[in-house]
Formats: sequence, C-alpha cells, structure tokens
Amino acid sequence: MATLKDVAELAGVGMSTASRAISGKGPVSADAAARVKAAIEALNFRPSSIGRAMATQQLGIIGLFVPTFFGSYYGTILTQIDTELRAVHRHVVVATGCGEVAPREQAIEAVRFLIGRDCDGVVVMSHDLHDEDLTMLHRMHPKMVFLNRAFEQLPDASFCADHRHGGELAARTLLEFGHREIGVISGPATASDNQARIEGFFGELARAGIAREDVTLIQSDFSPQGGYAAAQQLLESKRRVTGLFCANDTMALSVLARFHQAGVSVPDDISVIGYDDDYSAAYTAPGLTSVHIPTAELTQNAVRWLVNQCYGTTWEIFREFPVSVTMRESVGPVPALKRTSRGGDR
Repeated sequence: MATLKDVAELAGVGMSTASRAISGKGPVSADAAARVKAAIEALNFRPSSIGRAMATQQLGIIGLFVPTFFGSYYGTILTQIDTELRAVHRHVVVATGCGEVAPREQAIEAVRFLIGRDCDGVVVMSHDLHDEDLTMLHRMHPKMVFLNRAFEQLPDASFCADHRHGGELAARTLLEFGHREIGVISGPATASDNQARIEGFFGELARAGIAREDVTLIQSDFSPQGGYAAAQQLLESKRRVTGLFCANDTMALSVLARFHQAGVSVPDDISVIGYDDDYSAAYTAPGLTSVHIPTAELTQNAVRWLVNQCYGTTWEIFREFPVSVTMRESVGPVPALKRTSRGGDR
C-alpha cells in the first residue's frame, strides 16, 4: 500500500508539501500540487484515517443514534445531518437499536458503541432514554447533543421544538372547524415528546370545555402498523368521532389508508390531523393537514452546535423553532355543519 512518503518521492516534493497538497491547507505551488495529484493517481494512494487521527486527534466522524432507520421523518434527519457534515468535510456513522432487550437498553448500547468508536461527537435522538441515562452518557463523552429532546440538566446541548404548543395547535384546529367529538391516536406513553403534545392537546380541549374522559384515546407506537391497528380499533368503537388527532404523520398515513379501505371519507365523514408535517404529508389523498415541526432547521442547528464544540467552527446557532399548522384537505367542518351549509347554498 502506497504511503505519503511514496507520493512525495514520485512527485519530487517534500513530505510536508505533499501533505499540504493533499489536505488543501497551507501554501503549495500549482506545479507541485499537479505533480502530487498525478502521483496520487499513479499510486492509487488513499490517506490513512488513522494517520490523520494521530496528527489531529480527530477522526472527522460524528456518530448518530436514531431508534430506527424507517420513515420519512428519520429520513429528513439523516439527510440534514449528512449535508451539514459534508459541508465541513466530515462524515456520519449511524447506529440504531437492535436485539431482544428493551428499547432503553438498546439505545444505551448503541450510544456506547459510537463512543467506543472514538467519534469526535455524538448526536443522540431517543425518547426511550431516561434523564439519568443522558447524564451518564454525556459524562462518557461530553461532546454530545440531544436532538428532539428537552433536557433541563444540559440545556445548551438540547434542541427541541415546543411539542406542548404543537398539541395545542392540533386541538385548536379541530375546534375551529366545529369538532367536539374527538379522538386521539397517541405515541408511546413513555416518550417525552409524545407526552408533551398529548398534554397540550388535552389542555386546549379542556379550555374549550371538553373533558379528557369524553375523548376517545388509543395508545399506539408511532409506527405504520400501529396507526393501522388503531384505525381499525376506532372503526370498531361505538363512540362517534368526527375529528381525529394522530400524534405523528407516519400513523396518520396508515389511518387514511385504513379509512379508505373501509369506505370512510376524509374529511366528509371524519377529519384527520397529523403531526410533524414530514414531506410525505403533502402526497397523501387527501392531503394531510399536519402540525409543522421545523425538523430540518432543528437538526441543522443541533449539528452545527456540535460541530462548533468538536472542530472550533463558529456557526451561528438558533434555538427558536416556531411550530405551526399546515392546512391541507384532510380537515373540514363536522358532517352536520357541512349538511347545513350545503342546504343553505341551495
């Protein structure tokens, strides 16, 4: 295998000149750079990551833990992280949970794996980890950022949208269209971001005089299969629901599919609002109304903050991530109001 010394000898330059030409850092004449490039191609030279790490005390790699690789929501996050790191000539290595142990243990094991691989920094995205787990992992590797997680003990390292307000906006949207017979398909009860949006949702309903016990609540798991099963459970329920809040878009898309199969029209028979407003929401039939979480911007700032900690860059960091509602066709007036409205138009 060719070495830097081989490249320098073939190019007729010193090793320091060859190193500067390869790294792009420091003065190198155009002629010397061209000769080094030709030597690299002739020798099929690949710079050693171990050698770079010994020189810089860095591997140029950021670790990322996500609970799953599936879904457009995580696709947005993975794409944004890769884009940010490539912009500063760094790369990402991704780990996820696996095995027979509980999700919490899977997450801890995966983050420890990334730390053990000497990643310069680590991005952690998990609703299964407890606060004490985050504290323990941060002690193992202080250059760590928590994505979509409000962590009071380390606020600078935490980047999260206001999910409570997101839940309030979801409820307000249904209420503004006249819905009072309401259903909810929630995510896992243990997930902190799910807890916040559900509490915000019920809080807004309470202010409108709708008690929690009067709402049809089905707990699910954020997955397509979970959303589909919850929709079936709702179809079999004897409670009338005219407005439905799904705690993420992944479940909402499965709900729309199951309703279509059952001959239930959205929004003529029931209105559906999702959460996240990931890129798939615009391509459903009907288009999915969804609480918009600025996931790409949130991810961008979390990664830039970590890059600043790891590599001494000076990215400006923003911490305000406004939550809003993207209106599409899946939410409309309650059926009775629609009939009254049509009757008045004749």
